[in-house]
Amino acid sequence: MDPLASVTDLSDRLGRPLNTIEEARAQALLADASAKVRAYTKRTFTRTDGETVVLRAQQGEIRLPQKPVIAVAEVVAVGAGGAPDLPVAGWQWDGLDIIRTAVDTPSINMPELWYDEDVDAYPGTYRVTYSHGAAEVPADVVAVVARMALRTLTSPTVAGGVTGETIGPYSYRTDGSGVGTAVAMTDEDRRELDDAGYRPKAGMSMVRHR
Repeated sequence: MDPLASVTDLSDRLGRPLNTIEEARAQALLADASAKVRAYTKRTFTRTDGETVVLRAQQGEIRLPQKPVIAVAEVVAVGAGGAPDLPVAGWQWDGLDIIRTAVDTPSINMPELWYDEDVDAYPGTYRVTYSHGAAEVPADVVAVVARMALRTLTSPTVAGGVTGETIGPYSYRTDGSGVGTAVAMTDEDRRELDDAGYRPKAGMSMVRHR
């Protein structure tokens, strides 16, 4: 996936073009910061069409993990114990991030054998095909990713966890976090992402991607 911020975003925040050494590291640092934000939020933030995921319904509701949701193309009940996967009849998308299914008979054309003899044939997992994401990464996400990359990019030394500076005859070195060769996410970064509502809600269950 592409980084969630660009070299231009870094330059704009620094107020100057990146120098040669900074340019050599910038893309890798942006990729690392983007990966950490995506792992923390469980969201991609970029436009994806026709993605298929398998999700578990709770009380007849399937919560889609990626937002904003653009369209839902298909909902299929996943069969267990040899039961076939079957299209769902009458599902409804709320226009935001929830698909509602009929709890009692979620599938159309269900073979009578499975319906009558195996009530556990359809345990409540669904394969959903949908499109999501935005044309542009949200500005607050760009800001967090750029800040994470800049903390490492502009640290006085690339020795992980150590900062230092020399001014004339005076010099100092200190141990610290969030600087050096590795990009780090701070509590402030997490708080901003939490406050913006980018963390998944409790109770959502994604089984697997296909």
